[in-house]
Amino acid sequence: KYSYLKEKMLSIFKSIPTHMDYKGQKLAEQIFQGIILVSAAIGFIYGLIIEQFGWTVYIVLAGFAVSCVLTLPPWPMYRRNPLNWQPAVPETSSEPSQKPQENVPKKKKHK
Repeated sequence: KYSYLKEKMLSIFKSIPTHMDYKGQKLAEQIFQGIILVSAAIGFIYGLIIEQFGWTVYIVLAGFAVSCVLTLPPWPMYRRNPLNWQPAVPETSSEPSQKPQENVPKKKKHK
């Protein structure tokens, strides 16, 4: 019974996407910074008006929590531009392959 439940939960967790593309990462960073900046400004102004620094901290922390919920999970809006990888090239030679850096002779430094 438990092994079935374990396998079912593992398959559910494995089906959840965990990646973001590069444009999605940039968007998430911009959203995060924007929310933090706006909440800091609102918190500062509100705390200044009521003369309570604690409210400034609470508002900034609330902005941080909202930005974490919006940017940390890989929402579908962050996965709209996937990378197209080149196909793998099979090795045809029987001799061991060398890295491109190994083929270039090293230049001697002049003093």
